[in-house]
Amino acid sequence: MLDKIAQLLRRYMMRIVLGLFLTSLFVLNASNVIDLKFTNQLEALLFDLRINLSIKGTIDSRIVIVDIDEKSLAAEGRWPWSRNRLAHMMDRLFNEYGVAIVGFDVIFAEKDESSGLRVLERLGKEVLRGDEQFNRSLGKLREKLDYDAIFARSLKERQVVLGYYFTDFEGDKVRTNGELPPPVFTSADMAGARSSFVKMTGYGANLPELQQMVPCAGHFNPFVDPDGVCRRIPALVEYKGAFYESLSIAVVRTLLGSPPLTAGFPDGRKQGDYRKIEWLGISDLKIPVDEQVTALVPYRGQRNSFRYVSATDVINGRVEKDQLEGAIVLVGTTAQGLMDMRSTPVGAVYPGVEIHANMIAGILDQNIKHSPAYVVGAEVLTILVSGLLLSFLLPILSPFRSIFFTIFMLTAICILNFAAWQENLVLPLAGSLALPVILFVVSMSYGFLLEARSKHQITGLFGQYVHPELVEKMSLEPDRFTMQSRSLDMTVLFSDVCGFTAISEQLSPADLSALMNEYLSAMTEVVQQYRGTIDKYIGDAIMAFWGAPLDDPDHVSNAVMAAMQMQARAVKLRETFAAKGWPELYLGIGINTGIMNVGNMGSKFRMAYTVMGDAVNLAARLEGLSRQYGVSIIVGEETCNRLPGILFRELDRVRVKGRNKPVTIYEPLGLQGDLDPTARDEQELFSHMFTHYHAREWDESLEHLHELLKLKPESKLFQLYVERIEHYRKEPPPLDWDGVFTHLTKA
Repeated sequence: MLDKIAQLLRRYMMRIVLGLFLTSLFVLNASNVIDLKFTNQLEALLFDLRINLSIKGTIDSRIVIVDIDEKSLAAEGRWPWSRNRLAHMMDRLFNEYGVAIVGFDVIFAEKDESSGLRVLERLGKEVLRGDEQFNRSLGKLREKLDYDAIFARSLKERQVVLGYYFTDFEGDKVRTNGELPPPVFTSADMAGARSSFVKMTGYGANLPELQQMVPCAGHFNPFVDPDGVCRRIPALVEYKGAFYESLSIAVVRTLLGSPPLTAGFPDGRKQGDYRKIEWLGISDLKIPVDEQVTALVPYRGQRNSFRYVSATDVINGRVEKDQLEGAIVLVGTTAQGLMDMRSTPVGAVYPGVEIHANMIAGILDQNIKHSPAYVVGAEVLTILVSGLLLSFLLPILSPFRSIFFTIFMLTAICILNFAAWQENLVLPLAGSLALPVILFVVSMSYGFLLEARSKHQITGLFGQYVHPELVEKMSLEPDRFTMQSRSLDMTVLFSDVCGFTAISEQLSPADLSALMNEYLSAMTEVVQQYRGTIDKYIGDAIMAFWGAPLDDPDHVSNAVMAAMQMQARAVKLRETFAAKGWPELYLGIGINTGIMNVGNMGSKFRMAYTVMGDAVNLAARLEGLSRQYGVSIIVGEETCNRLPGILFRELDRVRVKGRNKPVTIYEPLGLQGDLDPTARDEQELFSHMFTHYHAREWDESLEHLHELLKLKPESKLFQLYVERIEHYRKEPPPLDWDGVFTHLTKA
């Protein structure tokens, strides 16, 4: 088992190392050691996808947006409206409609001079300075014409939260305007905190007389990601060492009676090295934040997930009371000219005021997603486990199993991530999904290129010898196949055309070439059909072997079946050739089985993949003997002994030239169950003749041979034995004769 594992590791080492390298890159990226920027972009897209898949799609009636829309601008005039009109709207909201709280997503940074009060005061000081009646009348009108004071009084002692904004300009561009509310935390409160707060350099706030009338105010700055999408808001903004809350937090805090805002640290610690804020608290409510103290906006759905009423309808009392009674009201704008539209995960054009509505609803419902520091460890662990598994398994799995396992891994990661998402925990997903996909693509691409390269190498090495299907199979495991010389148990075949020299003299060069091409192609098809390897063509002769380069446990059977099929194919070729006026071809085939040396052999000038050895030489001799015995196929005794399913005729026991050891030779007659009764009777008669022959019973042998010649008078084999027995009758063999006939030529 260990050896097999070690073998697999060696074989797929490059792909495994490449997978481990990619895994380490993603681990370092998840640990913030390096930055693979594409994962940040992918993470943002996957976050947006999860948001859209989990949106509720219902309207939250607790929060109502009083919209300064196009209808309102058409009815009430261009913005900003006079403050007395806004004061009238505030009185209606609280006195007639009974709202719970009003938050402004607009700013009142400049004085309202639309009443003409400032002009009248200037006249009283200059042109009409001595006109007592004018000054008395102006004193009576001042209270009615000071719209800022009227609006300020409408805010006093009511649950109202004003909005303002911060800027981060530098140098001469830094501007401050209006009055900031008191900060929720001072620099002393945050001493030692290591969070990376959003820092600002300037602000645009409300008039002091307005700010001083409300319990608090909140900034409405969005936090825009690099892709321009607003997914978070800064829960706290740092300005000159003081910390200011967002509009949504200020609204909820005021709604709950203005409890102090608290900062939560890991495990309740407030001292020590690790002091990044994890959450902000409002009484029992917690707002999870990240290391920049920004909170993810829990988008409820696409635009209009909250009820909108037109501001002009509120001012003129045209809204049903039940739509506003007890509601949290946010005053904002969707009018295009007022430029308060944002790009969000749930809409490319989304009102900024509705972002704050989502945040308020999320705080109250405690369903704000969060991504605490420990999710880094979870991501690293996920990447490490999936990366290691895929790095080691993908190289050794089949393509189908690789696809299945990769999909299984991606599905498991998504299910785990979705389960965490349902618990409002945001686990990073980009790296965990990207790595398996990249590992799969790289592994498959590398495997494809390696397979193509291996196939090219295998084709280059063995393509000219074996069938393309075998080349395809060999390319799957190229390491198993080399041209190095080795000793194997194999079967070799030699075939030759009888009387080819005479045949060639009858044909023109063009016809001879065409005849040989058709003949050799047909014979080669048969050899390769039976998994044989073509060694070489020697003129009209073919040399082939079985058992290499591809292992073939049935090499003996395949070789003999190929020989019989070659003879059957030759019969059809004779018919074809006769139609073309070409001479008939008859083959002689010799087959032998045994230990042979196979490999790339030759000289530095030319090499060839071939077989050598005594067993090979014997096969060549057997092919030559086929003409002497008048049979189409002769096999050695080792070949015969391994094929009990084929009926063989024992032809002789011979000693061939160049080999002292005698060998019994056989002719294959066919499969045991396929022979007709006549062929079986003939074989039985020949077997009896052979028994008498070895017993020197010449008369009995001749008697059987005469009977056989009556059946097949053209048989060269039967005639050969008649002549040999006649010779032995005249010149009997020695007393120690062992039945072996010695051939003095190679035939």
